[in-house]
Amino acid sequence: MSDKSEQNRPSEQNRLSVFKTYKLYVGGKFPRSESGRVYEVTDSKGNWLANAPLSSRKDARDAVVAARKAQAGWAGATAYLRGQILYRVAEMLEGRRDQFVREVADAEGLSKSKAAAQVDAAVDRWVWYAGWTDKIAQVVGGANPVAGPFFNLSTPEPTGVVTVIAPQESSFLGLISVIAPVIATGNTAVVVASEKAPLPALSLGEVLATSDLPGGVVNILSGKASEMGPHLAAHLDVNAIDLTGADADLARDLEIAAAENLKRVLRPRAEDFAESPGTDRMTAFLETKTVWHPTGSLGASGSSY
Repeated sequence: MSDKSEQNRPSEQNRLSVFKTYKLYVGGKFPRSESGRVYEVTDSKGNWLANAPLSSRKDARDAVVAARKAQAGWAGATAYLRGQILYRVAEMLEGRRDQFVREVADAEGLSKSKAAAQVDAAVDRWVWYAGWTDKIAQVVGGANPVAGPFFNLSTPEPTGVVTVIAPQESSFLGLISVIAPVIATGNTAVVVASEKAPLPALSLGEVLATSDLPGGVVNILSGKASEMGPHLAAHLDVNAIDLTGADADLARDLEIAAAENLKRVLRPRAEDFAESPGTDRMTAFLETKTVWHPTGSLGASGSSY
């Protein structure tokens, strides 16, 4: 290569840094906040990392509309298909492991090795819930003994649209631990990411968008839970709310707002997300449908109650 060509090549010092633009994830798309507002996200030492969208009430309503539109199709998919789709998400998370390690380390002030352990645990957690999609019905459903010529069957069904206030401290493992059980059981989710550490959640949206997960099944908002939470808790098209990431005062206010249309509420509690999960987060947002079906000659007609 000639000396002149070397001179024309831009040096590393002369290049402008290209910063990542984080956006919301709503209905399978990446809108900016309707209000145009952003807020600064910093690391544990106060160093600027990025500007995150500051979601508005309109963004929250749009997310509910998207979640409701996707709910019937997602609930109607076979449990086996939902498991395959969740496993595909885990595959893609594994492929972007280095990015999430970096974001979690910055968000939580962890060393690279500790952040890597968090990310690996989060991917494993997603796989764990993927395996439960076609098994949870056998745990919480079944045939009930009755006196009479009937079959009596109890089967679980998803509650519907679930608002999730994500954990504030556990930016990725905690986030996965509250989202995966909601959608594994056929619900759709409107997620309010950690206010101080939203970047791993917003990057998760990019993974979901390029996986097989239908748009609207998971919708991710960043900003203040204290602003969006009351509107989501009172929204008549939201069926349940997970208050994991809400502080005591906010949780109380949201629980009162949720009572207006008898939403299911999962109260905040002390949790170690590194521990092996049980089935309680899946059963928290399942309804039980009981069907009576006659046996014998009546049963042959196929009628049911």
